[in-house]
Amino acid sequence: MMKIVVVGATALFLTASPIAHAQTPSPATPERLNTADRNSLTDLRIELIKAALQLTPDQEKLWPAVESAIRARAEDRKARVAKISETVGRRADQNPIEVMRNRDPIAFMQRRSEALAQRSADLDKLAEAWQPLYKTFSPEQRRHMAALALFVLHDMSEAVERRRAQPDEED
Repeated sequence: MMKIVVVGATALFLTASPIAHAQTPSPATPERLNTADRNSLTDLRIELIKAALQLTPDQEKLWPAVESAIRARAEDRKARVAKISETVGRRADQNPIEVMRNRDPIAFMQRRSEALAQRSADLDKLAEAWQPLYKTFSPEQRRHMAALALFVLHDMSEAVERRRAQPDEED
């Protein structure tokens, strides 16, 4: 049982790190993954989570809400990345000095606020979807989910650090 969790978590960790980096747009490479690749990676993540948790037949009935929330969150992230790429693309023809002169810090804060509000709403929906299923978990399943969460949080913190190291492209 633990072997499955370790394999699943390792696979999730190994696939999530390059995915997070690959989905970060930059002026030179606006988007590295196409829609089919992104959808395949979302499918893989979902299957890994299900495999690690080893849901019972009764728990399987609660899974569609969780899967739907995961997919909706992925779609919203894709939309945010596309919006950033669009903003960067509009500025690609401008010279750097012109971009600096035309910066609007208020518009940047508003865009950032909207993106954070969307992320917050998505996370709330995800937590709401998980709650009924999580209540049915055995102690072992709860440990598996905690292990998966640690891998995801670790990967997210690395993605944040990589983003902080990059020049600010959104404002």
